[in-house]
Amino acid sequence: MSTISIIGSGNMAAAIGGLAAKAGHIVEVVSRDAAKARALAEQVGAGATTETFGIAPAGDIVILAIPYSAVIEVVKQYGEELAGKLLIDITNPIKSDFTGFLTPEDSFGAQEIAKAAPANADVVKAFNTQSCSVLAAGPVKGHPLDVFIAGDGAQAKARVSAFIESLGLRPMDAGQLTMARTLEQACMLWLGLMTHSVGHTNFSIGISRLG
Repeated sequence: MSTISIIGSGNMAAAIGGLAAKAGHIVEVVSRDAAKARALAEQVGAGATTETFGIAPAGDIVILAIPYSAVIEVVKQYGEELAGKLLIDITNPIKSDFTGFLTPEDSFGAQEIAKAAPANADVVKAFNTQSCSVLAAGPVKGHPLDVFIAGDGAQAKARVSAFIESLGLRPMDAGQLTMARTLEQACMLWLGLMTHSVGHTNFSIGISRLG
């Protein structure tokens, strides 16, 4: 198993961290708020540790589990401490009123993160179309949740896919990193369905294979 570093201490950090610890990974939690990091590490259990914000993460896989509004600044602050790391971007650059995106029209969230990251860091989009509560609950009636991924490096995506599978989830490769724009739009679709059709957050977007 691997050491997984999670930058963030919110609900998505808790959901992914809990699944990772249950799967036997070593989890490191990092937050600007050290008390929140310690509390989440205790919640995750299984020997989860914490590290000082800004120090090089111990894990080769680093999950960016912070709001998009803060993630670019955080990646820039870490700078070369993220060199050679595999960064999993779970963010959604959506405006607070759900009317559009925070990114420039000719860009998307994962691309902006890749621009801010060291040149030799790999960025893979994943987990952004699942709600924290559904993700934390894991497979439903034996059916794994689908986690869509997008990235430019085949090896990086293979590593992310293996990590996702270790959590009892099903990775679905959507293509190059440019497809992360579509995955971010899929979150907007999720929000629309939640607001206008489903009426709650206890659902997921997934793939049904026919035949």
